[in-house]
Amino acid sequence: MAIAKAERLMNLALCLLGTRRPLTKRELRTSIEAYMEAGSDESFNRMFERDKDDLRELGLVIDTVENLDGDIGYRAKHDNNRLPPIALDAEEATALGLAARVWQQARLAGAASGALQKLHAAGGMPQQDGGAEGAEPAIPHSTLEPHIPAREAAFEPLMLACRDRRPVVFDYRKSNAVRAERRQVEPWTLECWRGHWYLAGFDTGRQAERVFRLSRITGAVRSRAAAFTAPVPDQVKVREAVERWAGESASRTALIRLRAGSGYPLRARAVQVRELPDGWEELEIPYGHGLDAWLVEFGPDVIVLEPAELRAEVVDRLRAVAKG
Repeated sequence: MAIAKAERLMNLALCLLGTRRPLTKRELRTSIEAYMEAGSDESFNRMFERDKDDLRELGLVIDTVENLDGDIGYRAKHDNNRLPPIALDAEEATALGLAARVWQQARLAGAASGALQKLHAAGGMPQQDGGAEGAEPAIPHSTLEPHIPAREAAFEPLMLACRDRRPVVFDYRKSNAVRAERRQVEPWTLECWRGHWYLAGFDTGRQAERVFRLSRITGAVRSRAAAFTAPVPDQVKVREAVERWAGESASRTALIRLRAGSGYPLRARAVQVRELPDGWEELEIPYGHGLDAWLVEFGPDVIVLEPAELRAEVVDRLRAVAKG
């Protein structure tokens, strides 16, 4: 199985930082597993040059040295790659902690946690309130405890494709489709919305902006060495694009009954709210694709009044949950 680019870059960086003398391309090819899999010298050279440029773009200082035999060697000296002291305030530390939790199901979860621990050990993270002197440093915490899973296999290759501005190809199955279709996309950005990851980009087959839910991508995501054909917008609003696709607008609404003091996300989206004398409230909310699944999450605190098809969908989902 092909080794992910992120892992390949990490291995190359470790080799260049860990060596006491410059290493030639030949030595690097026999030391890094991903390079061993290269089918030819030409393929390896292209891969190595791209990786070297990427590491330099990320800030790694790589020295090029010619030895007495005329061979070119590469090395990243520790003295040239030392970071200045890092001091974070409480807000910055909390933001890093929240970002690290995005990777809780991804392969880099251990690396993210380890990086935060090293910042603690170096004194770059503020001491948590109530922490005992000499105690093991804790990951920054917050009153918010986010749950942003990244379970989909498509997450990492799409994240790298968005960063590198590389077109991708994948098979995608719509919610109402039996079979998946091949899609060619120029990826712009990833965003989590209502517990699901979405990709926004330009679908070259349909010549239009599209949003894809990662859980509906089947098979592997393959990147292509080609330039984007459409300009990337200055600001990509994934949530708004998903809402447009879902048909959530004030022109189409649903009427629900909500228990007072509960369902604040629903109340925040309400077009109209009317208090009832029995401890309930009537809300008019935007109605679109996926609303039934969202309403089920609030359990007995929500009663759907209309439309009838939405009420039936919610009842069916609740019955399925009860049987399970």
